[in-house]
Amino acid sequence: MGKSALIVIDMINTYDHPDAELLIPSARAALPQIVRLLERAHTQGVPVIYVNDNFGEWRSHHGELVEAALAGPEPELVRPVQPGEDSLFVVKVRHSIFYETPLSYLLSRLGVDHVVLTGQVTEQCVLYSALDAHIRHLRVTVPDDAVAHIHDDLARAALVMMERNMHVAVTTTEKIEF
Repeated sequence: MGKSALIVIDMINTYDHPDAELLIPSARAALPQIVRLLERAHTQGVPVIYVNDNFGEWRSHHGELVEAALAGPEPELVRPVQPGEDSLFVVKVRHSIFYETPLSYLLSRLGVDHVVLTGQVTEQCVLYSALDAHIRHLRVTVPDDAVAHIHDDLARAALVMMERNMHVAVTTTEKIEF
């Protein structure tokens, strides 16, 4: 049995984009479960890795991304999941957390072979990240109550695809084992 990591995808968000109104209710619903997973990970010594879009701000670093998100219209969705001093942070520019990022290398250095993917958006970044984790021979778990979506029907279909095609363990936050 290897080591697990909790990966928080795109939760440092300004919610200032065309789909924000559709995403916000789902993000609100997922937030308490994400916070619970973060607390459990910290208590159990599980590495927490934030992987976040840079919003096209090529000179930004994670501190600036957090500041921008906290200054946005929905800081109450960001503050509870704000990275701590011991959190790792990887900036991404596309949908997958692996695409052109050092995440694979970081996971190998940490000895991680199991990733728990949480955050947003289920039918986009979570789906593509699950596929990329699968092709890297990582075990993947997605708690369906700790991911947020824009389109409910696409999110449900994405979760089914992850489970059937990528052997992702789709479960609930309460059943997650790090």
